[in-house]
Amino acid sequence: MKDPETWVDEHGDSLFRYALFRIQDAQVAEDLVQETFLAALRGKDSFAGRSSLRTWLFGILKHKIIDHIRKISRERPEEDIETVANLADKTFDEQGVWKSQPAKWTTDPGLLFQQQEFWEMLQYCLSELPPRLNQVFTLRELDELSAEEVRKILNVTPTNGGVMLHRARMRLRECLEINWFDNKD
Repeated sequence: MKDPETWVDEHGDSLFRYALFRIQDAQVAEDLVQETFLAALRGKDSFAGRSSLRTWLFGILKHKIIDHIRKISRERPEEDIETVANLADKTFDEQGVWKSQPAKWTTDPGLLFQQQEFWEMLQYCLSELPPRLNQVFTLRELDELSAEEVRKILNVTPTNGGVMLHRARMRLRECLEINWFDNKD
């Protein structure tokens, strides 16, 4: 294992960028990265080396981020939500057809994730979401947690969690269609 004195120089910037992407608050991101380094320093003797130091540090940071989200979810009262029926009324017509069709993607969606520009636009669109919608989408889709795990972390009901995820997806779809796909044709 490398000398802990080099960890900040070698990994600090990438850890901070990841935390900022996830939390959208520079001060909190700095605090979480600092907590990550402190936890790693305390646990360095238990690091078995089955992964790279970088992977280990990112794993610690992911747990710190989830703990932070859990904490703020307990502190904030559950936000008012529309019922699923009301949301469906806004999204679909009487026959269950989309009121506004998704745009045709001219690019293979799988290839988008390999493009730095797309990630930057996704980060922008996520930053435009209300914090709770950002959290539910990021935990579910980027961290690949189960719906039940996300609901427990955010302390929401199954219905609320589903509505929040749906809202996040719809807003991201709209933002990406306007800012990414419309500009790529």
